[in-house]
Amino acid sequence: MQSLLAVLLSIVVLSGCGSEVKPHSNTVSYQTVSTTQLVASTHYPHLQTYTGIIRSANTTGIGFELAGKLNSINVDSGDSVLKGQALASLDTHLLEAEKQQLEASLNQTQSDLDLAKSTLKRNLALKDKNYVSEQQLDETKQNVAGLQANFQRLKASLHATNLKLEKSVLIAPFNGKISKRHHNLGEVIGLGSPVFTLIGQQQQLAYIGVPITVAQGLSNGEIVSIKVGQHTYKGKIAGISAEVDGITRTVQLRISLPNDANVLNGEIAYFEYSQNIEIAGFWVPISALTDGLRGLWNVYVLSNNPQANDPSLYKVERRDVEIIYTNQDQAYIKGAINADDTLVVEGLHKLVVGQVVKPQQTSNVVAL
Repeated sequence: MQSLLAVLLSIVVLSGCGSEVKPHSNTVSYQTVSTTQLVASTHYPHLQTYTGIIRSANTTGIGFELAGKLNSINVDSGDSVLKGQALASLDTHLLEAEKQQLEASLNQTQSDLDLAKSTLKRNLALKDKNYVSEQQLDETKQNVAGLQANFQRLKASLHATNLKLEKSVLIAPFNGKISKRHHNLGEVIGLGSPVFTLIGQQQQLAYIGVPITVAQGLSNGEIVSIKVGQHTYKGKIAGISAEVDGITRTVQLRISLPNDANVLNGEIAYFEYSQNIEIAGFWVPISALTDGLRGLWNVYVLSNNPQANDPSLYKVERRDVEIIYTNQDQAYIKGAINADDTLVVEGLHKLVVGQVVKPQQTSNVVAL
């Protein structure tokens, strides 16, 4: 009797446990991926930055046309000057003495010439009365001519000395700013040695070297953007060199900046130029690229044939590609891909080749 009760109790317990068992679900979830359709392109815009230097239209080393000892300096580095302003002067004691000597000689010659002219006038009057011979008259005329020539020579010498005195004062040839002083007070400077470097302030220019192909695509008067420091200015191409630099193999552009451009002589200038490179390829997001083998890059595309049991499902395929050009957000590539291929653009690290996924269409990728 007790064994029969035990058997019945076991059946009841097993029946209760069986009522809690639930059947397994046959539903399978597939990963959803963001995709886009590849669009073929025949070229890509290549943006290149070229560097140059800022120079004033008037930048020159100015000095005396004479050698001498520097007697005074009126300006220094950083000073602004006006056209015609006296900047420095040479010692002129020797020139002043020379001028006094020439003036004395000139006065003496003038006196001698006046006397000779009076003598000639009297001799001409006496010649009419036959009191003076022809030889005496010729000698008097010759003396007057010689004194006149000597007077003109001394006059020219005095003029040259006055010019030397005038050029002993260094005058600013244009408005500008002194960028550097090269000599000190009391120094004996040579002929043509620059005393100051003067930079004009009216027109600033950017000198930038570019490749021949870039120079051929530009023209005089064209407006371009020039970046100097944190500022960007609209400059005008004022000139394109007619020869290639033998060292850099570039052609120099001369670009005029606006008059109000706040730039300094010697600053670095940047010129950005975009040109179309004729190579067939495709634009893709940077996120669509993954490392491949042997230095190649890979992209993931969806197979052309959907799964037979569900047309919305596709398998992932790996394709080898080559990166031609990149910018901050996109890459221009070519390789084992075709126009209208469906490209996976995000989450490549979560995928493996042959995995079945469900695509989610995004917008087509176009060049920036």
